[in-house]
Amino acid sequence: MDLGLKDRVYVVTGATRGLGHAAARELVADGAKVIVTGRDEKAVAEAADALGPNAHGVAADNADPATAERLIGVARERFGGFDGILISVGGPPPGFVGDNTDEQWRTAFESVFLGAVRLARAAAAALGEGGVIAFVLSGSVHEPIPALTISNGLRPGLAGYAKSIADELGPRGIRVVGLLPARIDTDRVRELDGLSPDPEATRAANESRIPLRRYGRPEEFGRTAAFLLSPAASYLTGIMVPVDGGMRHGF
Repeated sequence: MDLGLKDRVYVVTGATRGLGHAAARELVADGAKVIVTGRDEKAVAEAADALGPNAHGVAADNADPATAERLIGVARERFGGFDGILISVGGPPPGFVGDNTDEQWRTAFESVFLGAVRLARAAAAALGEGGVIAFVLSGSVHEPIPALTISNGLRPGLAGYAKSIADELGPRGIRVVGLLPARIDTDRVRELDGLSPDPEATRAANESRIPLRRYGRPEEFGRTAAFLLSPAASYLTGIMVPVDGGMRHGF
């Protein structure tokens, strides 16, 4: 199936590695042009180079209020348009209720929550009919994940925000969707497994709770993201799509 991505232009934040990079890779593979971002200039340049000439890297911090307008401007200047954005950020620091400091909460709120809101707000103002705003969230939108208290607090709020703006932007032909990954085999998930005394046993226990009995591959997440961002998904909006191998048992 042709997803209709050829020559469409997207911004993908947090795309130097992990889920953001996997999504950018699949978009480019299907003919899209992508602005990839991350906070580390060298990592951004390397990620863009790996994706080829239809990708351009911009070092940017989602917490910076100037980032949103700058990224949209670069997309238009570099590739002549702007068709959508995938808002992906690194996970907040792990911890239980007594572990995380006020400063960690403030920093995470600025980057994970308020940064995402600013990006979505700027995209909404810049997009026309057929545009799309997508959020990389987490299975924690529906069920808290142990030892990820900050993430559990922020991501469900973003899901509510996404649903709100989907209703608001729908009459303009702009779609808003969310992706809810669970155990995708990225550096971040391996890092979280590594916090346990026995990472291999932790992984095996997690896999036993997944109907497909394995962690997802980054490219499986990336293909789902590329589809949701594409014109092929033109009648999907206001939804949260689990990418979790069946780990979520509710509807």
